[in-house]
Amino acid sequence: MLPEVEALIAHYKLERLPVEKTLFKQTYRSQQEIRNGEPYGTAIIALYCDEPHSVSLFHRLPVDEVWHFYSGDPLRLILLYPDGSSKDVIMGSDPLKGQQVQFVVPAGVWQAGHMLSGGRYSLYGCTMAPGFTNAMFEGGIREQLIAAYPDRVDDINWLGCTEDQRHMPA
Repeated sequence: MLPEVEALIAHYKLERLPVEKTLFKQTYRSQQEIRNGEPYGTAIIALYCDEPHSVSLFHRLPVDEVWHFYSGDPLRLILLYPDGSSKDVIMGSDPLKGQQVQFVVPAGVWQAGHMLSGGRYSLYGCTMAPGFTNAMFEGGIREQLIAAYPDRVDDINWLGCTEDQRHMPA
């Protein structure tokens, strides 16, 4: 493990997100609730790196998610839209080269992410309002996504979920 990755994991006390295995730490959870313990808003800091392996598997959420790039090397978001289209978004610290420092993934869009090849780490954050709960997470099953997005078969084979990764534990 790279010393800077080890230092970031220790500094932010990053842990594995269930199902996805992304390294993350929830940094904010609103004390106000919408209903049944669901927070008005949440925020996380997260890290993609090769060692330990950290990526986001395909999933979708019922609300918008705002991504923020903080430091390190660029990362790639892969978005699969309900109309069958798709696109890649490169997040990084150089907006003059087309990299996004902030990006909104709309509700209902399948998303996955990873650090670009050759990078050391990508440090980023996500905020949501209403806030994230495990019940919101729906993992994208490989076979179903390939049937709907055959032009993305390589990405889906790499970052698609298996049936047992469909839901976060309660």
